[in-house]
Amino acid sequence: MKKELPFDEKEWKSICDRGIVNLGNNYRILKAINQAARGKGINIGFIGGSITAGSLSTLPETCYAYLVYSWWKEKFPGADIGYINAGIGATTSQYAVARVCDDLLRHGPDVVFVEFSVNDRAEEKYMETFEGLIRRILAYQKEPAVIIINNVCYDNGANAQEIHNRVGRYYDLPIVSIKDNIYTEVEKGRIKAESLTPDNLHPNDLGHRLVADVIINLLETIYNRAGHNPTKAYVLPKDTLTDNSYINSILLNNHNFQPVLDGFTADVSKKEGLWDVFKQGWFGSKEGSRISFSVECRGLSVLYRKYAKKDAGKEIYAPIARLVVDNDEEKAIILDARFDEDWGDCLYLQDIFKRDTASRHTVEITITTQTEGRNFYLASIITI
Repeated sequence: MKKELPFDEKEWKSICDRGIVNLGNNYRILKAINQAARGKGINIGFIGGSITAGSLSTLPETCYAYLVYSWWKEKFPGADIGYINAGIGATTSQYAVARVCDDLLRHGPDVVFVEFSVNDRAEEKYMETFEGLIRRILAYQKEPAVIIINNVCYDNGANAQEIHNRVGRYYDLPIVSIKDNIYTEVEKGRIKAESLTPDNLHPNDLGHRLVADVIINLLETIYNRAGHNPTKAYVLPKDTLTDNSYINSILLNNHNFQPVLDGFTADVSKKEGLWDVFKQGWFGSKEGSRISFSVECRGLSVLYRKYAKKDAGKEIYAPIARLVVDNDEEKAIILDARFDEDWGDCLYLQDIFKRDTASRHTVEITITTQTEGRNFYLASIITI
């Protein structure tokens, strides 16, 4: 066992076992395991927030996602194992369901690990967005296996696992929970939270290693039971758990959408990886600048840049815009680019409307307050 922790191997195995919330139908993951065992190539994918992206790990190779990928490499040395990390910090499953095709599925994953339990809130809306994400992955033509990961806030145990795991159990998927094992040991005082995370959220290298251990224990359990506990072929449920209105979410940016620009400019600078989120959008630098468009949809959200409130200890002032739908000025929505955090700028998702049926809508965004040196940046639009 890790020298930093007061457990022997047997006790640590027991703790990891507590993290298995559901073994689920293992047909798809066993298909991937058998393919790798025969020396055939497979791809291991991850989608989630900053923890999945590797925030606060000292190297990309010390984050939990890469450590889990390494298990596959070590277990099946004769196979070509690909690694796809589609984690983006400070984002939810609502954004993920709109981007999952471009950022993950187009790379052809055979196994996908999904982690949004500390980014989503424990609300009905996020059960619906999470179901949209899960079902979109499961319905992908390559039929990947899906494993759900419940990370946790280490100071109070907060996460969205209750609603996420309702989805996971409905779709009979493997689920692991860090709240049900590592956090329990923190509550008991047998693991000090500060030894795992400097901010009670993002794991350090040891924290990432322990999260990986819990996931790998699930994989080992499935692998070891493969010959003794065969599972029937996986069938995607015909009905959905929620209204599932987010499953066909469409992400619009300047690569696939052309709004009318009046003072705004399309950002044509090159995007450097998934974390480079303030690219491919539109920006305006003057009060009165407008961007307008017409879309047919049931629901609309916009993603724009919020600027951290402090920079080197100084207050940051940021632009404000006004969004009007269907010329209804009385119901104008304020898009305030000021961010009440100081860890960095935020890609902020703001819901505009959600209706029972789809229809065509006109939308206009106008900059009402401008700050020198800070553009109003509209990163993308999501329609459902």
